[in-house]
Parts: sequence; structure tokens; C-alpha cells
Amino acid sequence: MQTALLLHNIRSAHNVGSIFRTADAAGVSRIYLSGYTPTPVDRFGRAQKEIVKTALGAEKDVSWEYAATPAPFIRRMKKEGWRIVGVEQDARATDYRALTLDRPTLFILGNEVRGISPSLRGQCDVLTEIPMHGKKESLNVAVAAGIVLFASAGF
Repeated sequence: MQTALLLHNIRSAHNVGSIFRTADAAGVSRIYLSGYTPTPVDRFGRAQKEIVKTALGAEKDVSWEYAATPAPFIRRMKKEGWRIVGVEQDARATDYRALTLDRPTLFILGNEVRGISPSLRGQCDVLTEIPMHGKKESLNVAVAAGIVLFASAGF
């Protein structure tokens, strides 16, 4: 099943690079970047060193697109029949292991501290979360992306 990612307001270029690398390994078709998420190439056309360092070339292999707000991507994907899945701890979220992919899926990942905003959660068809068993209540966003992507790919 075809998957894509939307990274909104992720502040760390290292996390973005790591997600590119994982997305390539999991067969993600495209990454959409929005808000203040750093892009692989800056506004002057120069490669972002931190992304290049962690992506190890995946930033060249996985196509990507940037918009200031996520709305254009979400509208386009919904119109094309994609399911929009927010990866976020939320009372409405279901365990990621119960998620079935029956059509192309866009996974949304948000800010390392605040996650996905309530308004962005409202645009999702489904919210999914990774159960936490330790004292920490969250994972690094790049780690969470890897878990969800590989589980959805059937690995």
C-alpha cells in the first residue's frame, strides 16, 4: 500500500534527516514538509548539512515538497482518496498495531514537544498512537515514524 508522510513544525534537522532515511527504507513515496520544518535544501539552494548528515542520501531518493501550511497537502490527498492518519497520543487514538491500510495513507507527524495541534488532529481521518509502558510518555519523532512506517508496511 502506498504511504506518504507530512512533517509539520518539526524543529530538528537531525530528526528530519533521520525520517528521510527511514522513509526511504520503508518505501514511502513522498514526504511533505510544512510550517518551520527544515527542508533538505535551504532558500538559497544549499543542502542543509544536518539533514544530509543523518539522511545519508535519502533526501535525494525520496521526493519531497514544502508548503507553509499543511492544508494544501491534506486537501489534495483527501481529494485523491488518501486516508489521513495522525500519529499522536490522544483520547481518540487507536493502537498503531490495529491500524489497517486499505488505501493510500498519509501519516502526519508533528512537533517534538507539542505534537500535532488540535486543529490539525481534526483534519485527520484517524489518530493512532504507540502505547507507552515506561515512565516516559513519548518517543523521539523519528523513532515513532520508524515504528509506524515499518508496522504499516508489514515488516
